[in-house]
Amino acid sequence: MPFPIINSIASWVLKQRIHQIELFLKYPNEVQNELLMNLIRTCDETVMGKKYDFESIKSYETFAERIPVSSYEDLEPMIEETRKGYQNVFWNTPIKWFAKSSGTTNAKSKFIPVSNEALEDCHYKASKDLLCMYLNNNENSEMFLGKSLRLGGSSQIYENNNTFFGDLSAILIENMPMWAEFSSTPSNKVSLMSEWESKLTAIINETKTENVTSFAGVPSWMLVLLNRILTETGKDNLFDLWPNLEVYFHGGVSFEPYREQYKKILPKADFKYYEIYNASEGFFAIQDLNYSNDLLLMLDYGIFYEFIPMDTFGTPNQKIVRLADVELFKNYAMVITTNAGLWRYMIGDTVRFTSLSPYRIRVSGRTKHHINVFGEELMVENTDTAIAKTCSVLNCEVIDYTVAPIFMEGKEKGAHEWMIEFKKHPENMAIFQKTLDENIQSVNSDYEAKRYNNMTLNELKINVARENLFYDWLKENNKLGGQHKIPRLSNQRDYLEQLKAMQQGVNTKF
Repeated sequence: MPFPIINSIASWVLKQRIHQIELFLKYPNEVQNELLMNLIRTCDETVMGKKYDFESIKSYETFAERIPVSSYEDLEPMIEETRKGYQNVFWNTPIKWFAKSSGTTNAKSKFIPVSNEALEDCHYKASKDLLCMYLNNNENSEMFLGKSLRLGGSSQIYENNNTFFGDLSAILIENMPMWAEFSSTPSNKVSLMSEWESKLTAIINETKTENVTSFAGVPSWMLVLLNRILTETGKDNLFDLWPNLEVYFHGGVSFEPYREQYKKILPKADFKYYEIYNASEGFFAIQDLNYSNDLLLMLDYGIFYEFIPMDTFGTPNQKIVRLADVELFKNYAMVITTNAGLWRYMIGDTVRFTSLSPYRIRVSGRTKHHINVFGEELMVENTDTAIAKTCSVLNCEVIDYTVAPIFMEGKEKGAHEWMIEFKKHPENMAIFQKTLDENIQSVNSDYEAKRYNNMTLNELKINVARENLFYDWLKENNKLGGQHKIPRLSNQRDYLEQLKAMQQGVNTKF
């Protein structure tokens, strides 16, 4: 299709959508409240609706008072009923798709319901919005003249009682419209391959001769693929292979630890990076401006948002606020009610608001992946920022890391113990350790207070991981590819001790 026609179609789609976006930008709380009431009305006659008498709920206050906040374990019995073929349990239309979660907070698999409404009005709607926002900001884009290299999960679709499960990316690929498949590479067959190493080879063989103009995938795994492509093609950088590259759409993990490595293989100042925030449970936010670290919270995807301030999370004084009551720069655990029947569900992510008009956020970490053993309230966002800053100053590169507490024993003070795998090692590890510790203090005042004169915490300790340690850990635990990732922070030592055991040659599955 000629370039002018493609851009004309994209512009038409954008104009059809822009009014709706402007509506929730101007009236965000009204849009959210109406959405909540519609979700409740929709499910009056479900098992869930009858249990909590949805028909009599006329306000947010009644909704919040009557329906408890839930974890996956709370909803699992109803989800399992639906997986066995029972319908109208927590959503009013048939649910046959379930996104199998990677289970980063524990080893147990989770099966997240994905309704047809969630597919169409959330995930696919968000994909179109992402492209529209990008084109709106970059009118001379030629992205649609080529293809998008996508790197999704490594699971095919499995059937069970006439319901189907697999990675969310596999479900999206299975149901995607023809136009999306036509504009993507590799083929669906290769994208759904399960064995990671064979899949990498197949992706390289299919994509190296294509006109790739964009990427989409998790930064850690995409970097593995792109470095492998450079090695196998003998190219110095990706523009030598794909000269028309212009944007990378990324999400799943923080981009900061990988930013400098991407700049080396994509050495153009005007290359664009666009972040998205999505999960098996829904698509939540999109970077809507060039060269921004903030994500616009999308308020009309069938998802109603609530937030738990992290300073009360898990305590007897835990409180929950709706969007209208959030504050700037405060960490919140996110609670969602969705058009796939998740009611007041704690997704496990933490965010902070960088703008209230419009509502823009940054993902700051996970509710279970932080360290607060000594009152330091260390978030993944803190450590990612400190690592990136330290590597920039000391000219080194980190592949991955994890951190755990060293608990106090007797008169011995506590500390944080790190396992770091370097791509490019620092010249002096003692200087790296000291600089990293200082950079964490600069971004986290609670950590700084605990470190003052070694009052509560001693200086952090670093273990240097052998080559491929984290990759081998993921492989041993069947977590290669897709949305799988290393748990960055933990209040316990389980992950760290496993990695230390592997470092010493002892293989122990999680």
